[in-house]
Amino acid sequence: MTERFRFSANTGFLWKDRPFLDRIRAAAAAGFDAVEFHDEAQSETPADLKTVLEDTGLPVCGLNVRMGATAGCAAVPGEAQRAGDDFLKALEVAESVDAGAIHVLAGHAEGPEAAEQYRKVLDFCCGQTDRTVLIEPICLAKMPGYFLKDVDQASEILADVGRPNLKIMFDCFHVREESGDILTAFERVRAAVGHIQIASWPDRSEPGNGEPDYSRLLPAFHAAGYRSCFGCEYVPSGDTDAGLVWRERYRGI
Repeated sequence: MTERFRFSANTGFLWKDRPFLDRIRAAAAAGFDAVEFHDEAQSETPADLKTVLEDTGLPVCGLNVRMGATAGCAAVPGEAQRAGDDFLKALEVAESVDAGAIHVLAGHAEGPEAAEQYRKVLDFCCGQTDRTVLIEPICLAKMPGYFLKDVDQASEILADVGRPNLKIMFDCFHVREESGDILTAFERVRAAVGHIQIASWPDRSEPGNGEPDYSRLLPAFHAAGYRSCFGCEYVPSGDTDAGLVWRERYRGI
């Protein structure tokens, strides 16, 4: 039986030449199965956002908390209150559009104080909702100074916090850059993975441009039990719509 892979359009990366709501419409027109947001939704009129989502019929996989100049602040010493407030605002939006997950960004920080605060903030966030709370390791090459760097660090944090709704956002580009072989890293943390994002490596363009081999990876993720959408968080090499031919390579795997 042919496997059916579902793809979610990340509006923080795709159709960036258009207003946010038009990106959702474009995702529907392009045949995506779902959408996922950065923090654009918090600046949108809730009624307008709900109308577009109802019109397109696209579910929302997840959204980010406020990103700001430091890419979040959950681990930034002294910013715990702001981090909590950011989460509550994101949660309000998530509940209004029934988003599956909320990504809590750590921010630029380091050291024991940052590590302790991050865990406390995540514990607070997980206690506010039954929805999935995600943390995403981001490679140093793309974001020097970001607190959460690799999947093993993320796995330790999940164990320390001990909340069942805290999961890892497994971005294949960042994992390949920081940890090497993607499947090996995935095997170590697969029970803790809440969402998978895809892009090529090393240029982070459309999947299939260079490494990794998604004709091998996507079935492997399915075989391991992952059945959610694959988030398309990549930098289009040209026009977003023209570049979407990459999906045809994986329709009939």
